[in-house]
Amino acid sequence: MTQLRILFLGTSGSWPTIQRNVSSTAIHRGSEVLLFDCGEGTQRQFQRTSLSFMQITNIFISHFHGDHFLGLPGLIQTMQLNDRSQPLHLYGPPGMNKLTAQLLTLGYFRPAYEIISHEIEDGETVQFDGYDIKTLATKHNVPSLAYCLEEHQRPGKFNKPKALALGIPEGPLFSKLQHGQTVTLKNGKKITPDMVLGTARRGRKVVISGDTTYDEELISFAKHADVLIHEATFDSSFTESAEYGHSTAAQAAMIAKQADVEALFLMHISPRYLDPKILEEEARTVFPHSYVAKDFQEVEVRLKP
Repeated sequence: MTQLRILFLGTSGSWPTIQRNVSSTAIHRGSEVLLFDCGEGTQRQFQRTSLSFMQITNIFISHFHGDHFLGLPGLIQTMQLNDRSQPLHLYGPPGMNKLTAQLLTLGYFRPAYEIISHEIEDGETVQFDGYDIKTLATKHNVPSLAYCLEEHQRPGKFNKPKALALGIPEGPLFSKLQHGQTVTLKNGKKITPDMVLGTARRGRKVVISGDTTYDEELISFAKHADVLIHEATFDSSFTESAEYGHSTAAQAAMIAKQADVEALFLMHISPRYLDPKILEEEARTVFPHSYVAKDFQEVEVRLKP
């Protein structure tokens, strides 16, 4: 079973506070680490966790406000100082290529490993081994993307008694059928995977909103997600301010409730909230499974039976 866990590296909005660094979320899946946003200081946040920034394979930037990307120069250069040789892929909205070129020519730095930039648009899907990353343009005051990590479907449960009854001997043929391959028995009979496998099971789904005001398109984008990570810059007393590109905790909870997600984690918390309890309580009046994320908090996303 491939482990999937979320590590919150920075949960503050706009600038760092004593309790919180700015936006950055890592998803550790199997042997790779995916990074979503990279606010200043992200490389140091990694050093206080069990993960290594050298494990990062892909970085996804939601938009080009400093609290979401200014950690890239230091992270990229530190990777080189630690003898990175593996290619690094950077993804973001249009403008990512220009930004990457600027990052790679700051000062006297020139990369010794391959750094590949990708510009992605609203509605695109980037395919990886075992999962896809999907995008949705959100309602912010600059072009911004929400991201969805959705695992591919898993094969249905293998029915061993049925396989034996069909005359399939234990061994390599079992494995081939479990991996979706048709096999031929010695008597010439063909056995297809659907003859011995149950209904396909869905993989896990994690959605990260990035910065956005209340956006009903996120409801279908996050539908049935295991985890929705949604910005909640304000409480409802600042609803008017939120209309300029951010959300309240109650609005994030409304998205979570209508999307029928399993859990909501609130981040991009305004520095005005030294105690974010008001945000968590407000969200829970709408959607009980709401939590204010904390820096260095880890959340394991388990496979469903």
